[in-house]
Amino acid sequence: MVSKFPAKATAAFCLITAGCFSSQANFHPFSDSSVCEGILRSSRAICSVAITVADYKYSLYGLPNDCDEYRRLLSEVHLRSAKRLLKLCEINKGFYVKAGQFVSSLRQIPKEYSLTLSSLQDQVVPYDFKVIKEVLVSNLGQDPSELFTWFNEQPIAAASIAQVHHAMLKDHQEVAIKFFPEFRFLWLVSEFTEAISLELDFVQEARNFETMSNNFRNNKFVRIPRIFWDLTTNQVLTMQFCHGQKVDDVVFLKGMKINPEKVAKKLLEVFAEMIFIHGFLHGDPHPGNILVSIEGQGGFSLVLLDHGICKKLDEEFRLEYCQLWKALILLDSRKIQHLAERFGVGKYYRYLPIIFSGRTIDSKSGIGKGMLVEEQKKMKQHLKALEMEDISSFMESLPSNFLIILRTDELLRSTVSKLGASKWVRLLTYGKYASLGLSLKSNPCSDLTSLALYTRLIGNIEYILLRLTIGVTNLVLWMEKLKRCLNKFYGKMSAAGKGMSTMFFNIYFKM
Repeated sequence: MVSKFPAKATAAFCLITAGCFSSQANFHPFSDSSVCEGILRSSRAICSVAITVADYKYSLYGLPNDCDEYRRLLSEVHLRSAKRLLKLCEINKGFYVKAGQFVSSLRQIPKEYSLTLSSLQDQVVPYDFKVIKEVLVSNLGQDPSELFTWFNEQPIAAASIAQVHHAMLKDHQEVAIKFFPEFRFLWLVSEFTEAISLELDFVQEARNFETMSNNFRNNKFVRIPRIFWDLTTNQVLTMQFCHGQKVDDVVFLKGMKINPEKVAKKLLEVFAEMIFIHGFLHGDPHPGNILVSIEGQGGFSLVLLDHGICKKLDEEFRLEYCQLWKALILLDSRKIQHLAERFGVGKYYRYLPIIFSGRTIDSKSGIGKGMLVEEQKKMKQHLKALEMEDISSFMESLPSNFLIILRTDELLRSTVSKLGASKWVRLLTYGKYASLGLSLKSNPCSDLTSLALYTRLIGNIEYILLRLTIGVTNLVLWMEKLKRCLNKFYGKMSAAGKGMSTMFFNIYFKM
């Protein structure tokens, strides 16, 4: 019998290949070669999935799940399959790499997959520099030697859509240059979604950089690379070079005396501010896109890279999402149901607390404490009643804003978990910024200075009230738990007392 892990591992292949298969149903080729390339990629994916399923089935055949030999072989199959998947992503490139990046960031997959696929965060097979040089000359009109003092021909990052090189301008400013060869992406235009096509427009990405930079202009913990517009086109993006290490590099953080949990908290605050305050979200926060620099207030700063996938949230959605998080933290079931109906998923409202806060809608445990055993059993019963049609209906009914937030939140949770932060930190951070976000609609006619002060004051007051409510709720739950424990203890003591009385009574009369 094959355990749940092979099912999850095989799901990794499905996550990566399903998008391509579905999109190729509407494929409009540019040429015969594009058709051949599409067929070849799909064939490789199908072959890889078939080999992987067969590998799990026959390598583990006849072994009981609980024996050491099964666990040893299972790990070996995980590693073989992960390497097979990595090779598929590197050969097929494009969206396969983007999907592989997402899969590597999921907490639910076996560690063999996450470790192997993590190389996709910023390392895939790079292009020959001759191709890169042609792109630079055709877009910037000059040879690299005329524009740069030096230009590193080896990419510092080669990812799914583009690759990045390190260079220095004639005025001695360090820059990072991101670009893609045009011929590489002809088949992508019709094969992939709007989110991926956005990454092919570097002018739009440059605008996203500037929007994000303006939003965080007063935040000393956030750094956004500056854009060099005279060296930027649809195909070439030139930006300020920022030094740093991946945000989940715990060894580096500890070596630099930077508290990983503090980094996690700041990371959550930055993205909470994007979602609840600005309504403008960086939609691809995998560790390769967020660096920790040793420069900045408090000993470090977060450098946000790759703004190709950014989402402007609708203002009505932003406010309702703020309301949803307050309701989730307070477990206001009526409010959750009302907002779920507004989002088009009223039928599934009871699952929203599970998705976002890890609690059932009628939970008796404190926030951030996880579910009680009874609640886990009840949740499993509810989940067993769900069918694939229900899951499909739920996902299809969600607004596009909601979907990108779900993906972003999953990536953040994975990173925050690696940094050692508790669930409590994420929940409280989101609750705080949801309160601040709701206060933004107040008094829009005031001047900017007074509005900012008024908004911050109201938001902080609401957050304090929220913390007090949470504190009182947790205290009541703790007291109820203490009462149950004391009753149980007294019951045992009473039974023991009766036993002792009986024993002494028997001894006395025997004497």
